[in-house]
Amino acid sequence: MATRIRLQRHGRKNYAFYSIVIAAPEAPRDGRFIEKIGTYNPNTDPATVDLNFERALYWVLVGAQPTDTVRNILSNEGVYLKKHLLGGVKKGAFDEAAAEAKFSAWKAEKDAKANKIADKNAADKKAAAKARLEAEKKSNEALAAKVAEKKAAAAAAQAEAEAAPAEEAEAPAEA
Repeated sequence: MATRIRLQRHGRKNYAFYSIVIAAPEAPRDGRFIEKIGTYNPNTDPATVDLNFERALYWVLVGAQPTDTVRNILSNEGVYLKKHLLGGVKKGAFDEAAAEAKFSAWKAEKDAKANKIADKNAADKKAAAKARLEAEKKSNEALAAKVAEKKAAAAAAQAEAEAAPAEEAEAPAEA
């Protein structure tokens, strides 16, 4: 019996997340499965994948066929690279230590790229927040200037209103 590695949908409407499962091909999408090997959440940026690497590698090695999305997920996590390297070890192209070294180097490079992107996103977010704060300060200063202008105009009008009766009171006293 052939097995499939596929996604099983969970979550609410318009906010789905998935379990990565091993299932029989005739089983329904959200029905029975043999084993759960991880989760996939496409709602985060970047998408979050929690995978039991050893079990995923085992199922790929025994011939479980992944769906297209799961194949991309497994490839990004390095399962297919590890399978390829183990094939090279089996054929005698290099030893297991060299395969582990190649895989570790690939994983370190991938992690470095991911960290660089995450740092860039954090810096961009911080710069955007700073720009919004500066724009808000400018708009608050402009608003404060308008309010001060109105208050000054109101104070001048009140001073004029108070000065006019005082002048009228002085004018009859002189006559």
